[in-house]
Amino acid sequence: MADSFFDMVYRVVRRIPAGQVATYGQIARILGAPRAARTVGWALHSLPEGHDVPWHRVVNSRGTVSLDARGPGGAVQRALLEEEGVVFGEGRIDLKVYGWAGPDLAEQRALLGEAPGG
Repeated sequence: MADSFFDMVYRVVRRIPAGQVATYGQIARILGAPRAARTVGWALHSLPEGHDVPWHRVVNSRGTVSLDARGPGGAVQRALLEEEGVVFGEGRIDLKVYGWAGPDLAEQRALLGEAPGG
């Protein structure tokens, strides 16, 4: 049985190293669904209790926390990223410095369940 889109999102997000971030759109593009950035957000919002997915490493395309920065969710996300060494300059993360390059082609194919070289 094929994994759901949400399961594939979780698999990709687990690959983001500590101290780096990816964007919702980047995750969607990796999964071959470039218009599904909001669905990536819903997947992360729907994580079950006790999960092991580092959801806090996914930010919006401006390098900011998408959760209401004034609420507890945004503060938690920012604190978790800062604990990993990510610096917020004027409320933003420099994606050129902290952005994850993403998986190489072979790893991307494996994440998508494709045959090597296919």
